[in-house]
Amino acid sequence: MQKDPSHTSGIYYVIMAGTLWSIMGLGVRLMESANVWQILLYRSTSLVIFLYFILIIRSKKNPFLLIYESHLPTYFAAAGLFVAYSGGIYSVQNTTVANAMLLFASAPFITSILAYLLLKEKVQYYTVIAMIFAVTGIIVMVIESIGENTLKGSIAGVISAFGFSIFTISLRKGKQTDMLPSVFLSGLLAIILTIIICYNQNMSIILKPFDASLALGLGIFQVGIGLVLYTIGSKTVPAAELTLLSLAEVLLAPFWVWLFLGEKISQLTLLGGSILFAAIIYNSIMFIQKRVTKQIS
Repeated sequence: MQKDPSHTSGIYYVIMAGTLWSIMGLGVRLMESANVWQILLYRSTSLVIFLYFILIIRSKKNPFLLIYESHLPTYFAAAGLFVAYSGGIYSVQNTTVANAMLLFASAPFITSILAYLLLKEKVQYYTVIAMIFAVTGIIVMVIESIGENTLKGSIAGVISAFGFSIFTISLRKGKQTDMLPSVFLSGLLAIILTIIICYNQNMSIILKPFDASLALGLGIFQVGIGLVLYTIGSKTVPAAELTLLSLAEVLLAPFWVWLFLGEKISQLTLLGGSILFAAIIYNSIMFIQKRVTKQIS
């Protein structure tokens, strides 16, 4: 059977999105002195400007009007993304990129639990099995951080995954197919909150030219274009395949920091990450098989 060309194009879009997302760890590592809130402020500013024009082109409406016309789930989705953003940057700054990325990969399982509790969505038996292995992998990765400064980074990685799960659940609850208005709102929320945080903690909002340029670039190329490509690809690629394809971020992020900065992966991170990675692949393959079986029957 010949594949649908639009499906093939969608696969490429999603892989490109994951590749762009994977440079976040390298970008944060290259910062000279900027902290999590300063990075988030600049990255969110360029993201909001970028999405403002994208939304006008796509919807022919003012993005602020789109937000005004949105329902409550949009606001929860934006709040979830803010938690995911801030937790993600903090995690990368306080633990290895490999450890952070693999902990982010626990988001699908957290989403399944929240979907069961909040949306009454049924959790398949194979997902439960995968969750058990995923939790085991996370525990193995976090064990080596106990008693060290990297423990906070590991916890932040799980919190980031939780925030992204809130984002996903909110989209399902609101039955929204376009995530970009929520992302636009999350950027606005991040700008407001990070300015308040910087002011209260006596942090300067003026960064070194290199840090400022890098953070602004991440907002457009790493987050903005990545989300646009992912949104386009998600129109033709099934959810289970999206889970597998988006793993490009998890696989490539540690590779970039190893290639350019020589950051190594610890044995426990490699072991725990392998268990978590295997759980994700198992869950996705079982979902695809079940979907194919239904279509045949």
